[in-house]
Amino acid sequence: MDAGKLIGRGISFPPRVGPDGRVQWSEGERNVRENIQVILATEPPERLLLPEFGAGLARYLFEPNTVATRAQIADSISRALARWEPRIIVESVDVEADPQDDRAATATLTYKLVATGARERLSLSVTLAG
Repeated sequence: MDAGKLIGRGISFPPRVGPDGRVQWSEGERNVRENIQVILATEPPERLLLPEFGAGLARYLFEPNTVATRAQIADSISRALARWEPRIIVESVDVEADPQDDRAATATLTYKLVATGARERLSLSVTLAG
């Protein structure tokens, strides 16, 4: 089974050049994971032709690290991925205070690939005011 044909392929993120001097591509589960990272790192309206694209997580930069703020972050992640990444079904988004840093929260996303049913997990840190 060709994962690129089944799940998709695109330019790798971050963009990089391979040893042959050509732009590297990613495919399959890796391509999905990289696209999720792009969605979560993008702030609307950074993309001129898609001004609504992205999760907009930077808006929480000066918010307090409270249960309410973390619930809003989880909602922003869920909504952005439901809209911009049709190759997955988000099963859960858990956002917890980072025990090592008062000014950060850790978001853990569990999702299922639509094409294969495989479950994946991704964690990221979101910086807050504390």
